[in-house]
Amino acid sequence: MEMARERGLDLVEVQPNAVPPVCRLMDYGKFRYEESRRERESRKRQKTVELKEIRLRPKIDGHDLETKGRQAARFLDDGHKVKLSVLFRGREMAHQDIGKGLLERVAQQLGDVGIVEQAPHIEGRTMVMTLSPSKPARDADQPEEEAAEA
Repeated sequence: MEMARERGLDLVEVQPNAVPPVCRLMDYGKFRYEESRRERESRKRQKTVELKEIRLRPKIDGHDLETKGRQAARFLDDGHKVKLSVLFRGREMAHQDIGKGLLERVAQQLGDVGIVEQAPHIEGRTMVMTLSPSKPARDADQPEEEAAEA
């Protein structure tokens, strides 16, 4: 403790359970500041993945299905997961094969930008399928740009 006072530093106990306990001389305030700064930087680099939902109906027209597919492709390009759901009403529940066909068509349309994470399955009156991006789009673009600059 005398050495710490002489140097204007703090005596910090690093491993209290060790025999003998391990201590270190350091500027504790500076240590805490740098630690919080590193944590802030790591949070900044961290990317949150959102789950975007696209709803379909069994009687959807072909062009409308293509439009929904393009929207899903845009979400996947941004690095988000996409939940495709087909909503059934009344007698439509008897024709679940139509809904499964729709989901498979969209999955085929999005084959180059996404992969099927969860196959089509029924949840109550909806049939659900989840797609995830085939590659992290934003992260993959940055190293190519840096390589071109060098």
